[in-house]
Amino acid sequence: MVSNKVLNRVYVNYDSGIRMGLVSKPKITFAHGNESRLDEIKVLWEHLNQCMNERSTHFKQHFSAMTFAKRKKELLKKASCGVMRVDLAVDELCGEVVGYLVSSVNSEKVGCVESIFVSELFRGIGVGDKLMSNALAWMEEKGAVEKMLEVTVGNEQVHGFYERFGFLPRQTLFKQVNKG
Repeated sequence: MVSNKVLNRVYVNYDSGIRMGLVSKPKITFAHGNESRLDEIKVLWEHLNQCMNERSTHFKQHFSAMTFAKRKKELLKKASCGVMRVDLAVDELCGEVVGYLVSSVNSEKVGCVESIFVSELFRGIGVGDKLMSNALAWMEEKGAVEKMLEVTVGNEQVHGFYERFGFLPRQTLFKQVNKG
């Protein structure tokens, strides 16, 4: 979730009709690094996990039990088998991360969008597009021969975003989890 510092700059401005009530279009800076920057996405990742818990049709218990520490451990394991990039979108006014994308390329040259999230206040102004474009260009530089991502059932509204970048559904994964 975005902090109060960001939320305090939002108000409804009916006269100018500025999108989403922002006083002006925010100035976003994009930065990147490797897995050493994962802690910078913690707050936004936790918000994403909460959203997925609310939207998940069948696996709410997975999202309820998932913590940032567990997810970070999974990502670090993936990074040890290839390379990882963490792209960040930072609001210059308050210096806070308002969007991120974690991507990886494994030893078989398969690129993966591991996680992407943009705070609600910053959607629709190109932040997600820039994060995705930067990550895909990086995967190309690393020689990825294939790129993939996963979408949680219940979060189908993001399909159009991914399709704009050439991602298409290939298969559906069914999973059974013991309830014990």
